[in-house]
Amino acid sequence: MDILQAAILGVVEGLTEFLPISSTGHLILASRLLGLEQTEFLKTFEIAIQFGAILSVVALYWRRLLVDPRVMARVAAAFVPTAILGFGLYKIVKKYLLSSETVVLWALVVGGIVLIVFERFHKEKDDHLDDVAAIPFSRCVLLGVFQALAMIPGVSRSGATVIGGLALGLKRRTIVEFSFLLAVPTMAAATAYDLLKTAPSFGGGELKLLAVGCVTSFVVAILAIKLFLKFVQNHTFAAFGVYRILAALAFWAFVSR
Repeated sequence: MDILQAAILGVVEGLTEFLPISSTGHLILASRLLGLEQTEFLKTFEIAIQFGAILSVVALYWRRLLVDPRVMARVAAAFVPTAILGFGLYKIVKKYLLSSETVVLWALVVGGIVLIVFERFHKEKDDHLDDVAAIPFSRCVLLGVFQALAMIPGVSRSGATVIGGLALGLKRRTIVEFSFLLAVPTMAAATAYDLLKTAPSFGGGELKLLAVGCVTSFVVAILAIKLFLKFVQNHTFAAFGVYRILAALAFWAFVSR
C-alpha cells in the first residue's frame, strides 16, 4: 500500500461509515479493486481507519456526547452488548470474516433486501420517540445488539442500528443521531483493541499510512454526516438497499473470480 491508496481508502471510509451500506464491506472490496494483498496490516488498517471517521462525530456532537449525562448513559448502555460480543468474537471476525469477499457480497445483498422490505412496510408515527436522551435503557441495550450484527463485513453498523431503532419506535433522525454517537465508543474500543495486538509489529511507514487514512476519513466524514442528516429528513433508506444489491452484483459480474 502507498500513500495514495491509503488516502483513497480514507475517502471510501469517510463516505460510507455513516451510510447503511457497510464501510468495512466497501473497504474490503475497494482494497481488492486497488490490488492490495489481504495482509494483517491491511486488516488492521480496515478497522483502525474507521476511527478517523468516528472522530468527526466527536467534532460535531461533543456537547451532547460529553456534556449531557443522560445521553452518555444511554450510549454506554448500548455499548455494553456490542463490547461483549465484539471482544468475544474478535478472533473469528479478524481471521475468517475480514478476508472473505463472499461474506461481504452476500451481506450486501441480504442487507439490501432487508432495507427495501423494511422501508416498504415501516410507517413513522407521531408518538415515536424524538429525543435521544429519552430512549429507554432497555431499548438502548437492544440497539447495541443490533449494532453488533455489523461484525459481519457487509452488514452496515449504522444500517443495523437504524433499522433496529425504527423497529423499536424511534423517529428516523433520532436513531440516526444515536447511531452516530454509539459509533464513538464502539470504534474507539475496536481500534484500540486491534492496535494493542498488532501495532508493535508495524514500522514507521505503516503507521504513516494509518495516519493518512484516518485524517482523510475524518475530513470526508464531516461532510458525509451533514449531507446524510439532510437526506434522512425527506427520504427513506430504500435507495441504499437498491445500491447495495446492484453494487454486489456488479462486483460479482466484473471483478470477482
